Amino acid sequence: MKLMRVGPPGAERPVALLPDGRHLDLSALTDDIDGAFLAGDGPDRLRDAIEAGGLPAVDVTGQRVGPPVARPGVVLCVGMNYAAHAAESGAAPPRAPVVFYKSPHCVVGPDDEVLLPRGSAKTDWEVELAIVIGRRARYLDSPADALAHVAGYTISNDVSERALQLETSGGQWSKGKSCETFNPLGPWLVTPDEIASPQALGLRSWVNGEPRQASGTKDMIFDVATLIHDLSQFTVLEPGDVINTGTPEGVALSGRFPYLKEGDTMELEIDGLGRQRQRVGQA
Repeated sequence: MKLMRVGPPGAERPVALLPDGRHLDLSALTDDIDGAFLAGDGPDRLRDAIEAGGLPAVDVTGQRVGPPVARPGVVLCVGMNYAAHAAESGAAPPRAPVVFYKSPHCVVGPDDEVLLPRGSAKTDWEVELAIVIGRRARYLDSPADALAHVAGYTISNDVSERALQLETSGGQWSKGKSCETFNPLGPWLVTPDEIASPQALGLRSWVNGEPRQASGTKDMIFDVATLIHDLSQFTVLEPGDVINTGTPEGVALSGRFPYLKEGDTMELEIDGLGRQRQRVGQA
């Protein structure tokens, strides 16, 4: 099942995309796709409503697509989770997950404009698999318990301003990660029943039509289940929270490609999760 939100920022309405290409309006079932909906068995109630045939079709042609989950309480990010990306960043592969926070306010729709911070010269792209939590996860016993707490998966662009992240950060990455518009998310929240394995997904990115990243989640150092288990040992993951799981090699930080400039276009895709496209503007 693919869940999405369409409409202007702050006024999106919940929609389901069916395998036959039809879109169903979920407004009679829930006000939004958010933590409360996910925690209240929303996806199961939605399946029942679809089977009963009580949800109206809706035409979303031409409408803006918003992030597929509203108002995440937190965006937790994992750094250097692909060995090749760690190498191009000049770092050894980590022995434990590297974790940092991204402000939830920077979550935008998958095709919304990304704004370069004022004075920025080192803004970078990062295609990532994002996890959306569906059940509270606290001190999980093992990674085997983790995937039962996942509401679904989506695409994240963990946009990063490298000078703020690494040169003037004061030692904490979040300064270069939390600028406005720095986390395009979507287009869909794809429920786990449609994903055979989160460790068998291809990730790709392009800038101005030129290939940048091409890898797969099988190359993660710490897999999805391990990350959720690890995070649950030092924080409580709540329904609607987002976890960015790291990016593969092929970013501008490597020195092989120029950083983003106004007018550039980024495109990102992950197998089964759709595609994003953002134009780069100026704050």
